[in-house]
Amino acid sequence: MMKLNTEIANDILAKIIKREHRTFSKYACLSQKAYRFNEEELPDRKNIRTPFFHDTDKIIHSLAYTRYIDKTQVFYLFENDNITHRVLHVQLVSKIARVIGRALSLNEDLIEAISLGHDLGHVPYGHNGEKMLNKLMLDNTNEYFCHNAQSVRALHYLEDKGNGLNLTVQVLDGILCHNGELMQKEYKPDYKKTKEQFIQEYKCCWTTKDFSAKIIAMTLEGCVMRIADVVAYIGRDLEDAIILKLIKRKEIPESISKIIGNTNATIINNFVIPHGFGYDITQKS
Repeated sequence: MMKLNTEIANDILAKIIKREHRTFSKYACLSQKAYRFNEEELPDRKNIRTPFFHDTDKIIHSLAYTRYIDKTQVFYLFENDNITHRVLHVQLVSKIARVIGRALSLNEDLIEAISLGHDLGHVPYGHNGEKMLNKLMLDNTNEYFCHNAQSVRALHYLEDKGNGLNLTVQVLDGILCHNGELMQKEYKPDYKKTKEQFIQEYKCCWTTKDFSAKIIAMTLEGCVMRIADVVAYIGRDLEDAIILKLIKRKEIPESISKIIGNTNATIINNFVIPHGFGYDITQKS
C-alpha cells in the first residue's frame, strides 16, 4: 500500500511539473527551480504539494498569519466593521496578482505565497505605527524598522519556536522586495540573485535607511505582486475614506477619475484588465 501511495503521489507531481513546462511562460519561475535554505529538508514523497504551494500552507498556518486579524490597513481607531484590515488586503493583493500572473502565464502558487505573507511584519497601526517603531529602534538600537524585513524575520527566524518555516528563497525574496508604496516605471527581476545576496539585502534593510527601496525581486512573480499591492490599496483605501466620510466621491478630481476611475471596481479593472475586454473581476459596487 505504501508503495502504491508513493507511485500515485509521484505520478501526480510529474503531471503538475509537465503542465508547468507546457503552459508557463519562459519568464516564469518553475516549481523545479524552488530551493530552500535548509536543503536537508527532504520532500515527503507522499506530499503532492509543489514547493510554492506548500509555502502558502506554511504561511496561512503560521502564528504570524493569525495576527493579521488585528492589524489595520490605513485607517484605525474607527468603530466601523466595514473598513479594510490587513488580513483582507493581502487576500485582495493575492487575487489581483494572480489575475495578472495568469494572463502572463506565470506561477500563481509563487504569487499567492508572496502575496499572503508580504505584510506579516506590519504593526497594528499601519504606517504611523511603523514610523513610531522606527523611531524607537533608532533611539535604542541605532537600527531601522522595515516591515518588509520584519515579515521575513517572522517567517524565517521566529516561527516554530525560533526555527523558522524554511520557506523557499523565492517566496522570502518576493516578500522582502514587495515595496508597494514605491512605484517604478519598469519592473524587471534580478534573475541572477543568489540566496547569499538575499540575506545581505535583508540585513541591510535594518542597518541602512530606506534600503528596501533599492532592491528588486529575483522573480517576475515577485514583481507582479509588487504592482498588485499598489492596485489593491488604491481603490480600497478610497472606498474606506468614503465610508468613514473623510471625503466624498464627487470630490475626486476628474483628471484622476477619468483615467483610473473613482470606485474600487473601476480602478482595479482599469489597471488589470486589457482595454477592450468587458470582463469585470470585482463585484459591481
